[in-house]
Amino acid sequence: MDAVLAFLHLSTLTDLYRLLITLGVILIGAVVLNTVLQKFLRTLTSKLADRNLPWPSIVTWGISKPLSILVLLYAVYSMLLALPVELIGKSVLANVSTVVDVLVAAVICWASFRIIERAKIVFKDHGTADMTTVLAISRLLQTLIIIFFALNIMQKVGFNIQSILAVGGIGGVALGFASKDLLANFFGGLMIYLDRPFSEGDWIRSPDRQIEGTVERIGWRLTMIRTFDKRPLYVPNSVFANISVENPSRMLNRRIYETIGVRYDDGRVVKAIVDDVRQMLQQHNDIEQNATMIVNLVSFGASSLNFFIYTFTKTTNWIEFHHIKEDVMLKIMDIIEQHGAEIAFPTTTVLFGEGGEPLTNEVVSIEPDGSASSN
Repeated sequence: MDAVLAFLHLSTLTDLYRLLITLGVILIGAVVLNTVLQKFLRTLTSKLADRNLPWPSIVTWGISKPLSILVLLYAVYSMLLALPVELIGKSVLANVSTVVDVLVAAVICWASFRIIERAKIVFKDHGTADMTTVLAISRLLQTLIIIFFALNIMQKVGFNIQSILAVGGIGGVALGFASKDLLANFFGGLMIYLDRPFSEGDWIRSPDRQIEGTVERIGWRLTMIRTFDKRPLYVPNSVFANISVENPSRMLNRRIYETIGVRYDDGRVVKAIVDDVRQMLQQHNDIEQNATMIVNLVSFGASSLNFFIYTFTKTTNWIEFHHIKEDVMLKIMDIIEQHGAEIAFPTTTVLFGEGGEPLTNEVVSIEPDGSASSN
C-alpha cells in the first residue's frame, strides 16, 4: 500500500480513498448524464419529426452521438485533472489540454458533417428541393468546415495563422497559373450547380459534341454520364461552358410528326379521312389536347396525296411514347381502310411500243413522297 501511495504521490489512505471516490463520481456522473441526454435527444427528435419540423430534428439527430463523445471526453479530462499534478506533470497536463481542445474541435466538425448528411437524406426523401443544389451546398459547406477545422487546429498547436494565410496567398497565385484547367473545371461545376442546365438522373445530349446519356454524378471537376450502351463517359466541367446542351428529360411532351400518302384514286375520300384522323386524335386519351395539333392535306405527290399529322403525347417516357405512336398509326390505317382507300406505295411505270419493246431504257420509280429515281 505504501508503494501505491508513493506512486500516486499521496501521503495517507484518506487521500487515496478521496481520489477513488472523486474518480468514481466523475465516471458515474458521465454515464448518467450521457444516458439522460441520449434519451432526451431521441424523444425530442421523434417529437420534432412528428410535428413536421425537419430542421430542429436534423440538428438534434446530428449532435446526439458527438455529444456522447464530448461527455466521455470531458469525463476523462476531469479524471486526469483529479490526479495529483506530481503524477502527471505540468507539461504533460498542458499538452493534454491542447489535445482535448483538438478533439473537441474534431467532434464539432463531425457533428456538422452529420447534420449536413442528415439534411441531404431529409431533402431527398421529401423532395422539397432540387438535389443538385442540395449536393452543391452540402459539398461547399463541408469544404468550408474542413478549412475552418484545419486552421483552428493549426492555431491551437501554435502555428501563426496570419503567416500561413499570407504564404497561402502567394502560393495560391502560383498554383492558380499552374492549375488553370483544374480551376476552370471547378468553376464550370459551380456554374452547373447554379444555372442547373441538368441534374443527376437527367438525359442530356449536345449537338456540338458526341455527348449523350444519363447524368449519374456531377463532381467539382468531372461530370459522369452513362451512355445508352452503358459505358461511362467522364466530361470535364469546363466543356459545358463552351457547348450547347439539350435536356430532353425536361421536355413537356413528345411529338408525333408523320406524313401519310393515299392513292390518287382515293381523292374523293381524302377530306373525310383527314377529318376522321383529326377527330381520332382529339378523342385519344394519351394525346395532349392543349398542345398544337395539325392534320391537313399538304402536297400532291407523284403517286400519292399526302397529308400529315403533327401532335404531342402527354407522356415523355420513351417506351410509352412509342406504344402511343403505334396505336395512333394503327388507328390511321383503320380509318383509311374504313373509307375504302389504301395507303400509296412505290410504283414503277414502264412504257412499251407496239412491238412490245420499252420506249425508254430507263425505268422510272415513283416513291410515295413524290420523288423519282431512275434505274
